[in-house]
Amino acid sequence: MDINTRIAQRLRELRDARGYSLEALAERSGVSRSAISLIERGQSSPTAVVLDKLAIGLSVALASFFDDSEDRNAGSPPSPMIRRSGQPVWQDPASGYIRRRLSPPAPSPLQMVEVLFPPGQRVALDSAVHDAAIHQQVWLIEGRMELTVGTTTWSLAAGDCLAMQLDQPIVFHNPGTRPARYLVALTTVTPPPGRFASRHD
Repeated sequence: MDINTRIAQRLRELRDARGYSLEALAERSGVSRSAISLIERGQSSPTAVVLDKLAIGLSVALASFFDDSEDRNAGSPPSPMIRRSGQPVWQDPASGYIRRRLSPPAPSPLQMVEVLFPPGQRVALDSAVHDAAIHQQVWLIEGRMELTVGTTTWSLAAGDCLAMQLDQPIVFHNPGTRPARYLVALTTVTPPPGRFASRHD
């Protein structure tokens, strides 16, 4: 499945599961109704910043947009193993960073993502998911990265690992002259039933 088609399908599924209209999600996320509609029709390639806003509006991790609906709806149990050739790859149109979903389609509370981040690039995400507790760790494999979590900036060298909760803005910056490669591991504590009411109620 084409990655934009995958994102479009997952966005519709997540919005429908919460009973949100396009207008309601636009209000919660700050992304316009027309932009959401274009993404859901596969006619727009959203940036990481836009996906982050939609994830916050839906109270999910950004990684949720890269789950494979076909794997879940195939009628047989999803495989606990995925080969590298089958791992979905997406490139942020704005910064050029590349993310690869490493986790197999079998349900798990843990998700793993590999990121290749270009030198000199910066991505600022709100990341403040209010209706779910999402914990994340970043382990730098190669290169250098600066992560600003809230108001604190952490400089990471190869081998360093940083833990955080996605409840405040995060800025990813590669200050080096070569790409940085890192692993992201995250898990979501599912909110109790009834927590998907609008934050504006």
